[in-house]
Amino acid sequence: MTVRTDTRWDAAFWHQQIVALPRARFLPDLIWPHDMSTRSARAVDRRSDPDGWQAATRADVPVVTQWDDGRHTGTEPGTTPTSSASMPSVVATMLEAADLAPGQRVLEVGTGTGWTAGLMTRRLGDAAVTTMEVDPDVAAAAKNALGGTGLFPRMVVGDGLAGFPDGAPYDRLISTMGIRDIPAAWLEQVRPGGLIVTPWGTQYSNRDALAVLTVNDKTTATGLLLQQLEFMKARSQRHVHPAFAPDLTPVTDTTVEVDPSLFDRWHPFVFIAGLLLNDTTHAVQQHDDGGRTLWLYALDGTAWTAALLRPEATTATIRQVGQRRLWDELTNAHTWWCQGGEPGFGRLGITVTSTGWTAWIDTPDHPMSKS
Repeated sequence: MTVRTDTRWDAAFWHQQIVALPRARFLPDLIWPHDMSTRSARAVDRRSDPDGWQAATRADVPVVTQWDDGRHTGTEPGTTPTSSASMPSVVATMLEAADLAPGQRVLEVGTGTGWTAGLMTRRLGDAAVTTMEVDPDVAAAAKNALGGTGLFPRMVVGDGLAGFPDGAPYDRLISTMGIRDIPAAWLEQVRPGGLIVTPWGTQYSNRDALAVLTVNDKTTATGLLLQQLEFMKARSQRHVHPAFAPDLTPVTDTTVEVDPSLFDRWHPFVFIAGLLLNDTTHAVQQHDDGGRTLWLYALDGTAWTAALLRPEATTATIRQVGQRRLWDELTNAHTWWCQGGEPGFGRLGITVTSTGWTAWIDTPDHPMSKS
């Protein structure tokens, strides 16, 4: 079992390529750049605001190009962003992590605008790149944009979670969408010693980490989680909120001293919690008075918890419902993490098989114990 730890990637090359092949060449007239400070999007139309559009394409922010799987109309943001052009810095990081070299063959899952496929094609050549997109309209626009730049990778319309066996084995597989379960097809279609580079996370939150996994024997892969990301999720792996029976028991109400960081939706521990809690998801509700409620849900619908933290308070009111004590599981996980030195990205890793995953710290023989 091999763990890739070398981070000396060819950063200069990819930054040069991003300048030479700017993402503006792959974007439609109407886009929704993401404001990182407010976590909101606004419409920018090249036809009415060419300068604003150009500035948005050059900014190091993600740009939404489709809402609600294409059902959205108009200029106001839709409900769910479903296709985008990623931040240039993130694209560069992922391509660096993939360690691409001439002579390799790569499968990209999630063509999107076609920009990442274009960058890889410039590096490897048309015949070496296969890119898959599940949405026919998004694929058609990407194909036109790629052709307009003189690049012609193999374009496949289909579910990238199944891979594309006709082109296998691949030296690299790069996913540009968030994944919750690594498909067995990916392990089978990447050669032993090849890399899978993908945003990966758990159902606990919408957060992802950049996973760089070395395929071992077509049934397992292992590697580090290098940095936190947040990508649109594979359509078939989007989170579905669990349903609960109305008469769950037992019900326990307590008031306890709390660490306010548990109620912070952007705290680093949010991702860690997903590695430590089994089959659990959460949400943080902000109240008008500045208070917050942390909701915890068992994915099978057998338990839930509500923890209310009022403004400036150091104690929270906890209601735990169902057989699992989800608040206790969360606080036990948080205590373990703090006492262990708060290990973070670069030390965290996963080993995946066709049936699941195991998280570890530093090396695969130091697994994280899940609740």
